[in-house]
Amino acid sequence: MVDCGSVMGNGGHHPRRLSGVKMNFRDSGHALTYLGLVGIVFVSILGLDYAPGLKPCTGGGCWGSPEAYRILYLHAPFAWCSFLSFCVLFYGSLMWYLNRSEEAWIYFQSGSDLGLIFGLGVITSGPIWASAEWGVPWDWADMRLNSFGLLTAIAVFLVYSRQSQPDTQQNRDTLAAIGLFGYVLVPITAGATKWWRNKHPPHLVVESGDTVGMSPEIRTFLLISFGLMCILFTGLFLLSNKRYRLAAEVSSRKNEIDQEGIS
Repeated sequence: MVDCGSVMGNGGHHPRRLSGVKMNFRDSGHALTYLGLVGIVFVSILGLDYAPGLKPCTGGGCWGSPEAYRILYLHAPFAWCSFLSFCVLFYGSLMWYLNRSEEAWIYFQSGSDLGLIFGLGVITSGPIWASAEWGVPWDWADMRLNSFGLLTAIAVFLVYSRQSQPDTQQNRDTLAAIGLFGYVLVPITAGATKWWRNKHPPHLVVESGDTVGMSPEIRTFLLISFGLMCILFTGLFLLSNKRYRLAAEVSSRKNEIDQEGIS
């Protein structure tokens, strides 16, 4: 996981003491993370060797590099889990403003970490396909590509700011506001290919008789890949959640000891 620094800085906001830390979070997180990683490698191999190919011209359009679509089995699940990450970030940001609880801040930290991890997966795999299909790794006129880049940049900023800035309530309020703004970009990014016509394909299409749509084989491979990526997402979330709970518990007990020493 991304090291996001200590939960409390010197002279910063003191968290409420958490009710307890469930040790099975870590064990489940490790198991699901390993299972997800192995599954993603397995699906990647299947996508390269066994997934059906695309015809050069399908759905009224032609592909410049039809075989490059196979990276979709990583790229699309990365994108979907990135959206899930920003949903966690939104929940943590909103709950922080509502009750200023340490529980909410733990969700904020986990959401920003996962948003960074899966966002980097999107903007790394996407340009690989774009280089083969478009001839350039990044098209600045493509709305979805650029909005995803902005989402990832927000996650980078949130993680870096938590590492480099004092952990005060004022700074938490500022970062939570940025987290809420980041979530606004999620529906914009998801609907970009429908609202703005650009190079980015809205979905893969193949010919099947007189109909045009995603082939059942491709859909099956995608759903399997998405399921395994969700397992990886869940494992990483549990590990991150566990880490920040432990850090908050340690900080809380340290503050109690300091207060006892003063009194």
